[in-house]
Amino acid sequence: MNIIAEDIGKKYGKNWVFRHLNFEIEPGAKVAITGKNGSGKSTLLQIISGYLTPSHGIIKYEESESNEDLKIAFIGPYSELIEEFSLEEFLKFHSQFRNPLVSIKEMAERATLPLNKPISDFSTGMKQRVKLITAFFFENELIFFDEPTSNLDEEGFDWWKKEVSRKTDQTIILASNQSSEIEICSKSINL
Repeated sequence: MNIIAEDIGKKYGKNWVFRHLNFEIEPGAKVAITGKNGSGKSTLLQIISGYLTPSHGIIKYEESESNEDLKIAFIGPYSELIEEFSLEEFLKFHSQFRNPLVSIKEMAERATLPLNKPISDFSTGMKQRVKLITAFFFENELIFFDEPTSNLDEEGFDWWKKEVSRKTDQTIILASNQSSEIEICSKSINL
């Protein structure tokens, strides 16, 4: 699916965060959204994903040949988890909405997370891995990452980089200023 932005802008109150953005994202592209703090990276990511509407302009999603619903993963610091669930319960629940690509046991092993511990007892880095599992190990055509390696230790970062490098058919759009994160991208939109 192609994503086309035509003269988009976003304002809050009377203040424009950004204006007059035009770009196209082709299927399978890895795109970084970069810019200073407060420049609107997260806002633009949410507009492209459909979570927010632009104040001006339009986003067009050129349909794929498939008539199926578009499968999207959105991973951000403000994404919520059901913390009362164990990891196994959470992944089984998520499997009701999205087809898993590997077994739940393999998901936990590859992310080095315990299956039966409540998510509420996880550290912030472990919770970030849980969010990332939903992008890496379930069927997704578009993956949106907002600062995906925040709260990850070095081992977690290496795991993220390994898993994201395996995603060759998916479109990945990443909002970040971390050079170690955006180096996976071949195109950038700088705000």
